Amino acid sequence: MEFRVLKYFLAIAKEENMSRAAEILHITQPTLSKQIKDLEEELGKKLFKRSNYLPRVRFFTRELET
Repeated sequence: MEFRVLKYFLAIAKEENMSRAAEILHITQPTLSKQIKDLEEELGKKLFKRSNYLPRVRFFTRELET
């Protein structure tokens, strides 16, 4: 796990929007998505609930997992 990827995670959490976070981080949205997907695989846990219909990215909590 790299510090850079944790910075990406925090940007998405703060913005609640992957595209906006990518813009702020000066990287492309597909690159950001890939980095977060790799982090989720490394941790063995989904970190965000993604939706094609909602512009927001939400943290996974115990309530969302059930």
